[in-house]
Amino acid sequence: HTHKAHQSEREREAHKTIERTKAHSLTHSLTYAHTPMFQRTESIDDIGLSRILQTDKSNTISSLTKVICTIGVKSRTVEELSKLLEAGMSVARFDFSWGSHEYHTETLMNLRQAMKKTKILCATMLDTCGSEVAVRLAAEDVSSFDKDAPKTPLVMKEGNKVVLSVCNHEEDQKNMVVTSEFFPVVNCDSLCEIVSVGDSIFIGQYLFTGSETSSVYLTVDSIDIENKEVVCTCNNDALMRGVLLTVQISNIGEKLPTLSRNDEHDIVNWGVKNNVDFISLSFTNSAEDVRKCRRILDEHKSFHTKICAKIERASALKNIDEIIEEADGVIISRGNLGTELPPEKVFILQKMILSRCNVAGKHAIVARLVDTMAEAPRPTRAEATDVANGVLDGADALLLGAETLRGNFASETVAMVRKICREAERFYDHESFYNAQISQRKIEAGEVSQAEALASSAVRAGTKVGAKLIVVFTRTGQTARMVSKYRAPMPVVSLVIPHLRQDSIRWVLEGESDARGALLARGIVPMLANPQNSEANSLLQMVFDFAKKKAGLDIGDRVVIIQKLSGTAIVKVQELT
Repeated sequence: HTHKAHQSEREREAHKTIERTKAHSLTHSLTYAHTPMFQRTESIDDIGLSRILQTDKSNTISSLTKVICTIGVKSRTVEELSKLLEAGMSVARFDFSWGSHEYHTETLMNLRQAMKKTKILCATMLDTCGSEVAVRLAAEDVSSFDKDAPKTPLVMKEGNKVVLSVCNHEEDQKNMVVTSEFFPVVNCDSLCEIVSVGDSIFIGQYLFTGSETSSVYLTVDSIDIENKEVVCTCNNDALMRGVLLTVQISNIGEKLPTLSRNDEHDIVNWGVKNNVDFISLSFTNSAEDVRKCRRILDEHKSFHTKICAKIERASALKNIDEIIEEADGVIISRGNLGTELPPEKVFILQKMILSRCNVAGKHAIVARLVDTMAEAPRPTRAEATDVANGVLDGADALLLGAETLRGNFASETVAMVRKICREAERFYDHESFYNAQISQRKIEAGEVSQAEALASSAVRAGTKVGAKLIVVFTRTGQTARMVSKYRAPMPVVSLVIPHLRQDSIRWVLEGESDARGALLARGIVPMLANPQNSEANSLLQMVFDFAKKKAGLDIGDRVVIIQKLSGTAIVKVQELT
């Protein structure tokens, strides 16, 4: 009798949980109108110059490649965030190298209002500060556009001396006056111990690229350990604007920790509290850094949160294979890497890391793409080509920073990047990529998992029959992400079936976080099923109706489906009726 009473109580609690989430689930099942529903398999040899020069008259800005937007400063109102969502933002990045928890929480609340307004789902990413050394020119919550922001730039002249002074106490920061000869450095108590005479130090809002006039590179002349000061010579003219300047010291990666106490505090007290979907682990140096971050998440039961290792220093390259294996994805931060590597090596590094992530089935993300669009409505020809090459190299997503954080054309930048992605995807060599992903050694050794066998078979079948869509029934989204690994030339609907899980004190309905987690995978369109109607045919009809309404699929079009029937996983081809 006691057992039956407990069982009845659990059933009632589960029923209440389903009722509470029913309306929310239905809302999120129709949130991806900007995602493409057509196949792109054109060869450059098959298209003449006249075809290339044709104006695209369609209003769509769809692409299989996802876009991550850094939000805040000029893109934190409900109105601006709604524009970003409608333009195609899939993941919103919160940069914790600046701003308080209260500031970011206000932005997050506005994002949720924008999602509700537009009915477009968006994942969230917490980007840790890590061991980022900085020069703060204003109080923590002051942005470049606030009335308290510095009004005039610091004028730097080639040959002048600059003193970098360690300043890690808040009171000291308030009292110190920044000049072109004196920079208070924060977040690095050990500055004098880790630099050496002759080292190069880069300082600027977004680091030195060779063409910016808002960054300087310095050479260390002498070190005063007693007074915690480093004396440098300025090697170029520049006008230093903004409220926070990044300091990059060459080749010191292994001397600085990846996760600080502040980072742990941010992850636990903001990330876990707000149920973020991704952690961007800044300045990752080793697989152990990723494991440490995962232990923190696990200790606070944030099992769904995925970790993307951010590669920003040359020292991380020695451990890149182990990092890729341990992390859920990798972000190539080319701005920082470009200060430690010769320019001619950066593109090789990008291709190498993206290729290894693709083989491992991990999220591959490229940053620093269209910097000039922070102040201009169009990218340069080099930037447009850079975006296209990121797609052709195998990126799942492209990360925008200043362009959407403080730029004057935030939503226009997202739209432009996705248009370029769409064109690049037309010429993506899906066949060669697919063949490269199939490891003959793993096949012969019987090491191919069931999920990978299903995923590869579905992509092959879809390509052969000219399918317009792949639908994957899933509980966690893992099978759908495996399909993404094989770069299907058509969109993949990840139909997440919510499921009940009992923790120590209550029943929890899971599924929404799994749906959001797929927003970083190339080509995946996550949909959350109604938890009270998980009958396969009804769910399929929901997907088909959605595809007909939002993407122009028609009667007779073929769809590949991965699902379980009587406990057996199958791949089947079905025509829309």
